[in-house]
Amino acid sequence: MTVETYAQKAKKLSQKIENTIATRTGSQVQALKVDIFGEIVVLSGRTDSFYHKQLATHAALSEIDQYALTNNIRVES
Repeated sequence: MTVETYAQKAKKLSQKIENTIATRTGSQVQALKVDIFGEIVVLSGRTDSFYHKQLATHAALSEIDQYALTNNIRVES
């Protein structure tokens, strides 16, 4: 029987969110990072449009159930 630690679960979820965001935004978020602090998911990185930032938000929300989301992705043109 294998028991996953909190850190392993958080890393797995973080990678899943990163992959979903990359797929849904066409990899338009550069330096994407997903951190999980307790029950808060924090997105960071940069993109050139608010549309891609919004897509990233919706992509992340589709992968999380009981977590709060903070989107710190910067929009730089």
